[in-house]
Amino acid sequence: MSSITLIGTGNMARTIGTLAVAGGNAVEVMGRDQSKADDLAKALGGDATTGKWGAVPAGDIVIAALLYDGVVPVVAEYGDALAGKVIVDISNPFNATFDGLAHSEETSIAQEVAKVAPAGASVVKAFNTIFRNVLEKGRPNVFVAGDNAQAKAGVAAFIESLGLRPLDVGGLKMAHWLEGVGVITVGLAGNGVGHWDFALGVNEFTG
Repeated sequence: MSSITLIGTGNMARTIGTLAVAGGNAVEVMGRDQSKADDLAKALGGDATTGKWGAVPAGDIVIAALLYDGVVPVVAEYGDALAGKVIVDISNPFNATFDGLAHSEETSIAQEVAKVAPAGASVVKAFNTIFRNVLEKGRPNVFVAGDNAQAKAGVAAFIESLGLRPLDVGGLKMAHWLEGVGVITVGLAGNGVGHWDFALGVNEFTG
């Protein structure tokens, strides 16, 4: 099983943490508000622990469960504490009308994280195309992007421990397009599908 640290105490941290504990993973919670981190770890149960904000995470995989505009500053703040870690960005940088990305360039939050991450750290984009309610009760595909094959393999193993199917979409530059898929899911929820109880995935056909 994997050893993960959740940076953040919001709904996605709670959802991923719950699945992680159920999957037999070691889980640590870090939050700027220590009391919220303590409360979340207690709620997750199992052997979930808390760490001190800014300290070296116990987990080999560090999931930044933060709003998109907080991810890069927090990774920069942690600095060398993240050396050698696999940093997973799950954010969606939606614009104000949720029909485009907040950044106009062909980049992504994950790619911007890679620019400020310390030496030896690897960045992976994952989980951003899945609504929280689906993650809680469904078995969606999880698209993964990153440049380091070993880091992606570790994240894939973690995803499998949650009972989910990881699908590698390529290098970290593909994170930009995964963020675009996030926009598409919101568009589908508001239009063609008409609700939030779905996820995009891959069906394979033979013959």
